[in-house]
Amino acid sequence: MPLKRLGLKLQRLRQARKLSQSALAKQAGITGTYVARLERGGSDPTIGVLKRLAEALGVPVTVLLE
Repeated sequence: MPLKRLGLKLQRLRQARKLSQSALAKQAGITGTYVARLERGGSDPTIGVLKRLAEALGVPVTVLLE
């Protein structure tokens, strides 16, 4: 999956839940800077990070990868 597409999906899910980047980061155990980089498509997350983000957003990991 292209990183830009993953980033847009992550951003849309976060905004739909009215979470800031830092709030999502805190829930997922990562930094707000890293969330911003993911949303820009500037970083390739590990499976572990994807799992934590999905849990924080209340969605299955597969939703992030669609």
